[in-house]
Amino acid sequence: MALAHILGFPNIGCDPELRATHWQLQKDAGIELLPVGDQNATLDWEQLFEQVAQAKALGHAVKPVIIGPLTYLWQSEAPGGDLDKLEQIDRLLPLYDEVLNRLAAQGVEWVQIDEPILAHELPQDWKNAYERVYNILQRAPLKKLVATYFGGLEDRLGLAANLPVDGLHIDVVRAPEQFPTILDRLPAYKVLSLGLVDGDDVGQCNQEKALDMLRHAHERLGDRLWVASSCPLQHVERAAQKCQEVVLLAKAKLAA
Repeated sequence: MALAHILGFPNIGCDPELRATHWQLQKDAGIELLPVGDQNATLDWEQLFEQVAQAKALGHAVKPVIIGPLTYLWQSEAPGGDLDKLEQIDRLLPLYDEVLNRLAAQGVEWVQIDEPILAHELPQDWKNAYERVYNILQRAPLKKLVATYFGGLEDRLGLAANLPVDGLHIDVVRAPEQFPTILDRLPAYKVLSLGLVDGDDVGQCNQEKALDMLRHAHERLGDRLWVASSCPLQHVERAAQKCQEVVLLAKAKLAA
């Protein structure tokens, strides 16, 4: 058995009652860590803190989701191009340290930090920035899961695997070829989250193929194995089904 989670739920706006209904849907399906604040690509985190408080008051185990600092900069607009973007990182890091410490003060154990640009070709300066940035962010007293998706890590696999965080999520729907290698490169203390259920497609996953992968991973990782959607869920009408697929895989008997 593995821990079941998803990377994010389809955007539902600001309705707190609807949000609570969707959290309950996930919990009823068997999702163990509920994503909170997902689909928020800005640095306005007050709403995130409010949602964490709301979810915890309802008795949910939560996993706040924030956009990673390097992905945020990569996706932003800067008049001088990519180099000028990267020069802004030192301005951002104190803000990230503040939000992580505030989440820890709210009793959060795990936070998901989305860094999908790790699935892109990156200039060397950006690759070099990752280790420095996460060495600073790791000081906050809560566990961090770096989430990559919409592609494979390729030559960034070693970089991602060795970031000073507590867990790594990879998309093995879009890039199954990275799976065997990651087992050899992942440090022995780190959680590996496998994105086995396609969060973007309305079809069902190949259960037999996914279970074979999970059995192999479980032999190497034991309770450091998590099962997830490949990316944040994109379709509200299929969200319950996707949650159930994740839980079915996570609760399968994996040991001989």
